[in-house]
Amino acid sequence: MTSITRRSRTRAPIVALGALTAFGPLSLDMYLPGLPELSRDLGTSAPMTQLTLTACMIGLAAGQLLAGPLSDARGRRRPLLAGLALYALVSALCAVAPSIWTLIPLRLVQGAAGAAGIVIARAVVRDLHEGEAAARAFALLTLVNGLSPIVAPIAGGQLLGVTDWRGVFWALAAVGVVLFLVGWRWVPETLPAQARHRGGFGATIGVFGRLLRDRVFVGYTLAQGLGAAMMFCYIAGSPFVLQDIHGLSAQAFSVAFAVNALGIVLLAQLSGRLAGAVAPRRLLAAGLWLGVAGAAGLLAAVVLGGGLVAILPSFFAIVSSYGLVAPNATALALAGDPSTAGSAAALLGLSQFALGGAFAPLAGIGGAETALPLALVIAGLGAASVAAFALLARPDGRGGSLSRSR
Repeated sequence: MTSITRRSRTRAPIVALGALTAFGPLSLDMYLPGLPELSRDLGTSAPMTQLTLTACMIGLAAGQLLAGPLSDARGRRRPLLAGLALYALVSALCAVAPSIWTLIPLRLVQGAAGAAGIVIARAVVRDLHEGEAAARAFALLTLVNGLSPIVAPIAGGQLLGVTDWRGVFWALAAVGVVLFLVGWRWVPETLPAQARHRGGFGATIGVFGRLLRDRVFVGYTLAQGLGAAMMFCYIAGSPFVLQDIHGLSAQAFSVAFAVNALGIVLLAQLSGRLAGAVAPRRLLAAGLWLGVAGAAGLLAAVVLGGGLVAILPSFFAIVSSYGLVAPNATALALAGDPSTAGSAAALLGLSQFALGGAFAPLAGIGGAETALPLALVIAGLGAASVAAFALLARPDGRGGSLSRSR
């Protein structure tokens, strides 16, 4: 088989998988411009509205704990397609939710269904690639996935010009159907039957236990999870900071949000080009410190009254840093046994969405009055991500830990 043929067989699934991992950004970002309208329509407060984001994040985290190990035991394809079908159905139910108390649990289930696309996509990439090739593949995955935060808020903002927030959820249902067809057509089974795990629930717990005892894996997982939590706090707080405090329209906010997300794409592309020339650990460290710099700039802008001219560049640094953090932390964390890639990817995803779900409400406690809580939470998360990387993700030369250090 020629190298061109081999690349053509793997690149198409990776592009498709990048689209499938967009469930997180699509579910969280597409209706962001409509959050203030949703709050008014359902007669609820800004913190209660932000709980719909938190519920979705928790669902995205918990769903990965089911879908990841299930894909290790039953193969990648069937759990993926089941999750995609459920996502489309629940998105339609969100569109007709009569109250915030109905919408919140539906968003939990919507996130859990979409989690299958996220976790299984990472496992499939690990099935297909190793080492530097895996770092490049995850960078491509992040690049493709990074387009969704650009498209989603713009599409949401434009949809709100002709419909309401319910129409956005109908659009998400349609996206779910399209991605089901994409998965059916382009994502093959990549885990052979002989490589699958057996033993049921007990074996799954055992795999999770071994992974959580690996200090280096935990370090990379926390570094990415805390970095992702910074971005989720930005997602939850930025509509109120930019629209309510600084007066941007829904359409202007969607453009600002898209420009920030473009940074993810640019730095993910840079990461892919540098893979092989620069060690993944160094690229990951650069991304973490960029996020810290953005967080420090945001805190200074809020405390000193810098306005949009200081806040927008800080948001850009915080968000774009994830283009370096995500692919390299993922490649390093999943560098161990490929037969447990689904479970490892599940814990990686759990850290992202559980931490994001936990800290996002704290970022919104200032409501439309002040951005200081958002700035303080993001700054604390940035410092914690660097600490986790420095203290835990130190390679010690033991087996899989050494392989992750390269």
